[in-house]
Amino acid sequence: MNYSEISLPHLTKISHHGFCTLYQNKTTSEKSLHAAVPIKAETVFATFEAATVITYPNKFTVQVNEHSHIILSPEVLQFINHSCDPNIFFNTTTFEIMALRNIARGDEFTFFYPSTEWLMDAPFNCFCGAENCLHRIQGASFLTTESIARYRFTDFILQKLTSAHLQIV
Repeated sequence: MNYSEISLPHLTKISHHGFCTLYQNKTTSEKSLHAAVPIKAETVFATFEAATVITYPNKFTVQVNEHSHIILSPEVLQFINHSCDPNIFFNTTTFEIMALRNIARGDEFTFFYPSTEWLMDAPFNCFCGAENCLHRIQGASFLTTESIARYRFTDFILQKLTSAHLQIV
């Protein structure tokens, strides 16, 4: 089966970008980015850059250090949604995107927002449906020790978590 034959009946195709396709939900109008090719676990499959660097978080940024938050380039990456059971990881040290598990053609790309964010500008209630859903997404600084153990974090967030943990002990 080629990619054009994949049926996603609740979605309308907006654009295609090599390894991914951008869709819009017909009911909610929300956009999502989906794999155009299968990707094996632990594979780096894309790179990204900073289109803009700002000193504060907003709902479209990824945090790279204490005072640098980037707007992703290519722009289509901004449509990767959150999940408490993510399938990709943004490495903000190498500026690479890696598959956390096997991703089938047509699967939506998702990442765990607190993996890159210490304090989120726009916390939200999560309805991802994952078995381990946290229900409230606010940033890594709000995570419990149990939830921290389940996720991969950027080097910056790991440093913040380690520092926060040491202050608690």
